[in-house]
Amino acid sequence: MDDLPVKTEHVTVGGAWLLVLSSVFLCNLLKILLPSCSSVISRLLQKDAEQEFQMRSEIQNMKQELSTISMMDEFARYARLERKINKMTDKLKTHVKTRTAQLAKIKWVINIVFYILQAALMISLIWKYYSEPVTVLPDKWLAPLERLVAFPTGVAGGVGITCWLVVCNKVVAIMLHPFS
Repeated sequence: MDDLPVKTEHVTVGGAWLLVLSSVFLCNLLKILLPSCSSVISRLLQKDAEQEFQMRSEIQNMKQELSTISMMDEFARYARLERKINKMTDKLKTHVKTRTAQLAKIKWVINIVFYILQAALMISLIWKYYSEPVTVLPDKWLAPLERLVAFPTGVAGGVGITCWLVVCNKVVAIMLHPFS
């Protein structure tokens, strides 16, 4: 009874491969949708854009009025209106620069938060499935690379979480490339 060899069989985590694949798919899909978040942000800052539009229309109206004034006959009025146009134009430029910088900062923060959350998700998946293979394939399928593919589990024929993440990322990126 003691002389019988003990055969240990590694049980694969049932839905781990699907969980990892769907997580990677979702992350890549969100990465594609990140730029459209800027349009949502732009709508939130629409009040500033409306103010800029009003400033532009005022400048246009003043320029039209300026074109009707004779510089020789009404120099003081012409100069006052020209200074007013320049002042409004400078104010508009400052306003646009501020809004553009604010949008860039918000986009940057959204991207950083997304990548931090994505990294946390991937690290938690690696942590959870570190010692168990995501799936087990016949040994001959992975012949020269079986140790690399099985990392970190060390199970012969097993597909480790790190390899599965790399493969899933590449496949999903190729699939979603036409949509990006």
